[in-house]
Amino acid sequence: MKTAIFIAATALSANVAFAEAHQDRTDWPESFTVATASQGGTYFAYGSGWANLVAKELGITGGGEVTGGPGQNMALVHTGDAQFGMTTMGPAAEAIRGESPIAPGLAMTNACAMFPMYQTPFSVTALASSGITSVSEIPDGARIGFGPAGSTSDTYFPLMMDTLGVKYERRNGGWTDLGSQLQDGLLDVIAFAAGVPVPAVSQLEVQTDVNIIEFTEEEQQKIMDAYPVAPFDIAASTYTTLEKDARSVSMWNFAIANCDLPESFVNAVVDIVMSDNERMMNIHKASRSTLPENWDKNRGVIAWHPGAAKWFIENAGADIPADQIHSK
Repeated sequence: MKTAIFIAATALSANVAFAEAHQDRTDWPESFTVATASQGGTYFAYGSGWANLVAKELGITGGGEVTGGPGQNMALVHTGDAQFGMTTMGPAAEAIRGESPIAPGLAMTNACAMFPMYQTPFSVTALASSGITSVSEIPDGARIGFGPAGSTSDTYFPLMMDTLGVKYERRNGGWTDLGSQLQDGLLDVIAFAAGVPVPAVSQLEVQTDVNIIEFTEEEQQKIMDAYPVAPFDIAASTYTTLEKDARSVSMWNFAIANCDLPESFVNAVVDIVMSDNERMMNIHKASRSTLPENWDKNRGVIAWHPGAAKWFIENAGADIPADQIHSK
């Protein structure tokens, strides 16, 4: 069941200068939701944060919505049940091809790219008391929490573990719940695919000793050869547990908008998020990659919303081909 969490904002709290710069509000919605993921994960913190920021600046009601993650978000935005959402490139490509496990056969082509978010690193966490310090040390039959069913983590991490020869029992749930299960000894490992720092991992560090497990160079290469991911290092400064950068792989995330939303509305939202990175960094550290120049990380996977494309062409010198911009 979806749980809607709204952060109300009134017109009095809107930024006057911004409002004056965007007078044409023809057909704008009276409120909006941003489809995120489970509580305790980066999507929820990041998505609720920018929803609050946009609501405040535009003077309309908006907020984050708890969901099952990228796959479900594509469906919610495609149908218009959510105006905005967040997705990862792998699940997005599957959904657009009609291969999403959420709705097999439905080509979700009415979800448009809005702005680049950040890279999602894939990382493994275990309690220090488990003695697990590497992927190869994960015992056969280990109970591994892969996140919410249908999420990026749940879609790709089991496949990666299969590729690396790990034999496991698959468990699903929200990140906060899985973190509690790990701490209580009900899980052996959590395989995270989320922007860093992952709130659930940061909370675990406060409460107990954990091992954040990196891939070996060989393991990293095997995964990159098999899946649409790139090399990534989790900086040592991300978690107090890390003494050095941790080798990982990652997949890019993009914010998405229902393609039928007014061009001026989406343009205004993109302007708020992309024009002041310091404000976004105050929402979540993963926003260090929420930068205009990263528009090119959408390599023709998701058609651009016209309002978003207009912003990046005018403000970031983006060279977005016309056939990659959604048209009705």
